[in-house]
Amino acid sequence: QVQLVESGGGLVQAGGSLRLSCAASGRTFSSHAMGWFRQAPGKERDVVASINWSAGYTYYTDSVKGRFTISRDNAKNTVYLQMNSLKPEDTAVYYCAVHRRPQTMLVARTTAANIYWGQGTQVTVSL
Repeated sequence: QVQLVESGGGLVQAGGSLRLSCAASGRTFSSHAMGWFRQAPGKERDVVASINWSAGYTYYTDSVKGRFTISRDNAKNTVYLQMNSLKPEDTAVYYCAVHRRPQTMLVARTTAANIYWGQGTQVTVSL
């Protein structure tokens, strides 16, 4: 049974930093794209960042470019999201995501049924 366990969320002041981690278990995902989505109250869940299976390609939504960095450690079956210069508009529940199909990138239009999801971790950025 696949499990994705996130950690690292919390409350931080604007301008601060947080590092999210997501450890996968149940199978090895070294051939699968991994990433992070977020959902703010009243909004749809959207991709924040994704990384391909070899860590040779990364994607960031425009609003986090230059502030967030995604990385992965295939030996640990883990994906990370380093979030710097946080803004109040970054406040959301952040979900770890792994594409169910190998060698297929996670993008905004990836359907939810094609994704393994974590349980979500709250990130709150205060003024």
